[in-house]
Amino acid sequence: MATMKDIAKQAGVSTSTVSHVINQTRYVSDDIAKRVNLAAKQLNYAPSALARSLKMNRTKTLGMLVTTSTNPFFGEVVKGVERSCYQQGYNLILCNTEGDEERMRASIDTLLQKRVDGLMLMCTTLECKQVMDFERYPDVPVVVMDWGPIVEVSDKILDNSYQGGVMATQYLIDCGHKHIGCITGPLSQHQALNRFQGYQAAMQQAGLPINDDWVVESTFECEGGHEAMQTLLSRATRPTALFVSNDMMAMGAINAAAEHRIAIPHDISIIGYDDISIAQFMTPPLTTIHQPKYRLGKAAVEAVLARLKAMDAAPQLIKLEPTLIERCSVKILA
Repeated sequence: MATMKDIAKQAGVSTSTVSHVINQTRYVSDDIAKRVNLAAKQLNYAPSALARSLKMNRTKTLGMLVTTSTNPFFGEVVKGVERSCYQQGYNLILCNTEGDEERMRASIDTLLQKRVDGLMLMCTTLECKQVMDFERYPDVPVVVMDWGPIVEVSDKILDNSYQGGVMATQYLIDCGHKHIGCITGPLSQHQALNRFQGYQAAMQQAGLPINDDWVVESTFECEGGHEAMQTLLSRATRPTALFVSNDMMAMGAINAAAEHRIAIPHDISIIGYDDISIAQFMTPPLTTIHQPKYRLGKAAVEAVLARLKAMDAAPQLIKLEPTLIERCSVKILA
């Protein structure tokens, strides 16, 4: 592998001159710069990322911890993170926690050993809180993304889940529904709880009663939605509409309804949450609440880089607002 000394010898200049040209640390005449760059190209010279990171005390690498899930939501957010890293000249190391505390500890140790410039967390609240001691990493900015723990010492990029829950339920009410149920995610997680609280607030504001038989807590996965719908259909009465707290559960719920020959939206209307890419291809196409997944990833990268420039700045909370996507899974009664 060619070195700066090899380039200096071929270009007929000093090693320090080569360093200034490669690193753009001092003015060098155009003629000399051309000779150095030509020699570097002829010798297939590649700058040492390790040497540069040691000199600058920056690796131009960010780490991300994410909960493993079949939910495409996570992949769409990671896409935003990866593209933003690339645009900013950074590399990304992605670690799946597998929902396992020991694996998460090992992933954090690995990322710190790799000397990442910053960390982004997108893993479930309990999982992160049990493992992360945020005070231990004062020199490594930590940004908590949606699906992360609520802590006071880090920047947070969150979806306004409460408002999304209100918006979804209000849409069903505006469509004339008065008998509205809800399939929630695990209420120990702040997204699930906030969306459920939004449902409760919209129902209360409209003066509509909440039937406890029509509220089922589930898992945020397709299987959970399927099981929750089976439970609802086993009850003495059923609602005319359901707010399902994410699109994966909505997919499972629609499948369970089909098994019972219950048509969506003719017999039961369903609105989901997330607007994952496949929501538009469900049968029927799913009315849902759109989360700005790409912007969530982009905002997380921007927050880490901003924190690197101002480590002493107060932690910030950035909320991304949801929007309603109307498709064909909700029947208009009024």
